[in-house]
Amino acid sequence: MPQIKSSIKSMKTDAERRAQNTATKSRIRTATKRTVDAIAAGDAEAAQAAFNNASKLIDKAASKGVIHKNNAARKKSALRNKLQAQNDAEAK
Repeated sequence: MPQIKSSIKSMKTDAERRAQNTATKSRIRTATKRTVDAIAAGDAEAAQAAFNNASKLIDKAASKGVIHKNNAARKKSALRNKLQAQNDAEAK
């Protein structure tokens, strides 16, 4: 344990940030799973709504520095490709 007052404060804020970042990443994983589940169920409207929500959460996390911007782009692209594949399959 640190003895210096600034180090003690730093440990406290680090723990708070870590907890917030963990919660944000968990929300992203949940939103991604909901999107994939909606796509698998074949519900186009629900899938689009879930994708919009997931995209919003991913963008917000990237802007706050919780995840890297390239990681955010990769996650959104993968979801978009799955959604587009479902839409293409329904169109045929």
